[in-house]
Amino acid sequence: MRRLAAFRRLADQYADIADSLLVYIEEAHPSDGWASSDAPYQIPRHRCLEDRLRAAQLMNATVPGSLVVVDTMENAANAAYGAYFERLYIVKDEVVVYQGGRGPEGYRICELRSWLERYRSELDGSRAVVVHV
Repeated sequence: MRRLAAFRRLADQYADIADSLLVYIEEAHPSDGWASSDAPYQIPRHRCLEDRLRAAQLMNATVPGSLVVVDTMENAANAAYGAYFERLYIVKDEVVVYQGGRGPEGYRICELRSWLERYRSELDGSRAVVVHV
């Protein structure tokens, strides 16, 4: 949940230039599967969409403020974006302009922050006003 809290802080910091969205996909370490002993919650494998919705609500209650949607039971978003099991993306004008590495090893919030900071600088540069005297 630390990564989620860090993402939430980043989303708040750049809310003036970017909207954020969390897509809850299949559980990486279900309690009735390949369970992690240090997992803060015991979430069983999702058997139906309602299970996935409950798990997403739990996540959102832990770090409120994010718009959260859930993937289909066929894992369409997970497959399309290659998240397996966490990944950061920036989509601009329906085009992926930033794709982070696959988590947990490739999940780097600092890379996302750098991209957003460069984008903010570009926006600030394009907003410059030329005054002719």
